[in-house]
Amino acid sequence: MSLFNLKNTLIIDAITCTGLFVFCVFATATVATLLGLPSAVVTVAGWIGLPSALLMLFVASQKVPSKGLANLIAVGNLGWVLASFAVLAIFAGQMTGLGIAVVIVQAIGVLVFAIYEAKGAAVLPRTVTV
Repeated sequence: MSLFNLKNTLIIDAITCTGLFVFCVFATATVATLLGLPSAVVTVAGWIGLPSALLMLFVASQKVPSKGLANLIAVGNLGWVLASFAVLAIFAGQMTGLGIAVVIVQAIGVLVFAIYEAKGAAVLPRTVTV
């Protein structure tokens, strides 16, 4: 994966995280009702999106992205995927069909981001600062 593609992937991922933040924080009740999830879960998910997006934009803006931070983002996305399936395991009984579908589809999407980001990070040079 070229550096250009890693940066594009990070920017697109940041845009999706920003959208998550906006919808989950500013339309919590509506999103919670549509998905059948507790408002607290929706709000926490939204607030996780904001610093994630900022980190992604920071790394994408670097001339040569930090290998460590790019890997951190990929690992964070894998954590998000695991958390998504934990949400399904815990709340599936109360979730709407739409909610279950949304959580599964977004988890798959985030997994794709994690794979692309990990591949992009793998080709980055290691930087040593003294």
